[in-house]
Amino acid sequence: MREILIKPELYKFKAFEEFAQEFKLGKEDLVLTNEFIYTPFMKASNLECTYIFQEKFGAGEPSEEMITDIFNAIDENSYKRIIAIGGGAIMDLGKLLSLKRTGSVHDLYFKKVDVVKAKTMIAIPTTCGTGSEVTNISVAIVKDEAGKTTKLGLVSDQIIPDVVCLIPDLLKTLPFKPFAASAIDALIHAVESYLSPSRATLTSEQFGVRAMEMILEGFRKIGEGGPEERFTLLDEFVTASCYAGIAFLQAGCATVHAMSFPLGGTYHVPHGESNYALFGKVLEKYDAIKPDGKINEFKKLIARILGCRPEDALNALAALEEKILHLKPLREYGFKQEDIGLFADSVLKNQQRLIINSYVPLTRELIVEIYSECY
Repeated sequence: MREILIKPELYKFKAFEEFAQEFKLGKEDLVLTNEFIYTPFMKASNLECTYIFQEKFGAGEPSEEMITDIFNAIDENSYKRIIAIGGGAIMDLGKLLSLKRTGSVHDLYFKKVDVVKAKTMIAIPTTCGTGSEVTNISVAIVKDEAGKTTKLGLVSDQIIPDVVCLIPDLLKTLPFKPFAASAIDALIHAVESYLSPSRATLTSEQFGVRAMEMILEGFRKIGEGGPEERFTLLDEFVTASCYAGIAFLQAGCATVHAMSFPLGGTYHVPHGESNYALFGKVLEKYDAIKPDGKINEFKKLIARILGCRPEDALNALAALEEKILHLKPLREYGFKQEDIGLFADSVLKNQQRLIINSYVPLTRELIVEIYSECY
């Protein structure tokens, strides 16, 4: 069994200019980013590379249509390196731009064509949540064979970036709510990888545990000092997100992500928020169904970090998260009661790669129960 996979070279810089100088950015580089990141951090550098802004092709997470439009706009022979600078959507799109175009976007996500690496990719995250800069997954909103909208992950080691550069300074313009949601997403990555029943290893656990420690200690400080306190912790949060990504590349994500994908795909709920909406209830069910397994060790770990008793750990965790971001019921995102059964069926049909990592067997009955209680 593979113990861990850390494929990219990992760098850290104080500012974008240091990175650009170190990697000699020029005419043969394609930089995929957002204009609101480009203007304060890159524009003054006056580099000769080609810039493309995701928002010119649509808002939100990548979809089949957005990806197709980007492919049509960019000649795959016009660049040698792809530099993705942004959040999870930018990482997902950048990975696709590093591939040879062997077929349609739909065929790519439904495994009908080969995944072939063609370009060097440099990934620079500007949020502290996805961990996508070190993983082998690119997620998009697609229509399944029945024409229903959902989110699917393209999984292949071919799309792991070649280089990762962490530049904490790039998180300074991230508003507090997206910061909080992305950090909770990173926490969920660390937790789901830690509880993975068959793929977690001693090494993946170490990365996951350290990520949990850094994130929760950061949340404690923000809870005491207020949202502005995050600016003193950007290095810790972007590093913790990367560690959590390394952990879940090995051990996988599970129930929370599987159940959040239809929510994000249908109602365009930001990924971190859709995960957060389900996270506490999933942990509660885990603890009720299999209290003597790894969840018991997890509660001891959380108790050590938060300074509480193990039996109070899940409540203490939820209370700390609430200080950072208010937990909303699913109905406030547009979720309807009739979605419960439809989403349960979608999860079972489309998210098997995640379901297999569930701490307890994920049955339709359990999925319906969780959606209903989060409604």
